[in-house]
Amino acid sequence: MTTIGEYFLEALPLLLDGLISTLIIFAVVVAIGFPLSIIVASLKTIGPKWLRRVLGVYTWIFRGTPLLLQLVLVYYALPTIGVVLSDNLVILIVYVLSVTAYESEVIRGGMAGIENGQYEAAKALGMSRVQIMRRIIAPQAVRKVLPTTCSEAIILIKDTTLIAAVGEFDLLRHATSLVTSDFRIDAYVVALILYLIIASILTLIFSKLEKRYPASI
Repeated sequence: MTTIGEYFLEALPLLLDGLISTLIIFAVVVAIGFPLSIIVASLKTIGPKWLRRVLGVYTWIFRGTPLLLQLVLVYYALPTIGVVLSDNLVILIVYVLSVTAYESEVIRGGMAGIENGQYEAAKALGMSRVQIMRRIIAPQAVRKVLPTTCSEAIILIKDTTLIAAVGEFDLLRHATSLVTSDFRIDAYVVALILYLIIASILTLIFSKLEKRYPASI
């Protein structure tokens, strides 16, 4: 029987392969979802009434239903109506929509906490609503919500484990395959450590961002 150290070295390449898949999904979703969240939050604040209602329904649906159910439903429902997309694209679409729904509400809350006097002062200077949002309100709101955004990012990393439900391989799925084939839980321990490392790195990054871009400017 191999020792824990030997088993770790044998299992690590497969687990790292799963980790890379996890990080790619995370990076793409963040790169698309965060800017989109700012846009959605801004539109829900200054957009026309009909658009605010549409976006309100969208965030209500995606915040009020489990991500796993969203993923499975979209994955299996689209082919039945003739829409055939790659597995990775389906996963990214669902995750981006879900993350955007949550983060846009976080940012909108940050916008609501900004003093009304800043709006009035900007209007007095002749700035349009879009200019006020882009130059004054949105930057401050993003600063205010950095701690909450950090929590959302860590939740996202953990939620990537749900892609196993549609047959995709991530870190946890690779660990499960090793546990099933080798009848030992060491792979789960390694996966746990890797997730903790990622969460710790994210916490450190956001901590530095909070210091560099404090809420009060």
